[in-house]
Amino acid sequence: MSYSFASATVLLLLITDPVGNIPIFANALKAVAPARRRRVILREVLIAFGLLLGFMFAGDGFLRVMNLSPLSLQMAGGVVLFLIALRMVFPPPPAPVEPTAAEPLIVPLAIPALAGPSALATVMLLVSQAPERRWEWVGALSVTMAVCAIVLLLAERLQQRVGPRVLQAFERLMGLILVAVAVEMLLRAVRTLAAQLGGG
Repeated sequence: MSYSFASATVLLLLITDPVGNIPIFANALKAVAPARRRRVILREVLIAFGLLLGFMFAGDGFLRVMNLSPLSLQMAGGVVLFLIALRMVFPPPPAPVEPTAAEPLIVPLAIPALAGPSALATVMLLVSQAPERRWEWVGALSVTMAVCAIVLLLAERLQQRVGPRVLQAFERLMGLILVAVAVEMLLRAVRTLAAQLGGG
């Protein structure tokens, strides 16, 4: 599946899901002093950005070491995206989570909330399909992380202004879009596989 800068940015935004991560960040930051929350959010976003950037540049080597083809990564990515999208459209009942007493570091905010397995697989998929456009994907990732930072920094205001129901409806809409992206990714992978088998 061929991506443009805009479609790659949208895909990364759907996967990192900053709106859906608002409750996770809010719960994890309850024990953090309000004056430090902005710094913690920015730090966690930067850590996630660094990890995703690392996978973007080291993804080719990882695929070679694991003996994985871009086609297998595309099919696996489509399956993972589809499962994530279903959870966005049909979210499970929220489990009661006690806020941590210490300031969160890396886990659970940077990883896996922002830089989860699906995001890591997606950046590797982008590079494996078009390695010559690596810097374009870096730009798309940079825009994505900037949007995540802005949304999470404004999370309290957003919750107060629009309310949890509107945020939930928006996340489900994003989930529907991601379902379509996942199905398209799987269909293209199946067509590519059929063409390879037919040619062989």
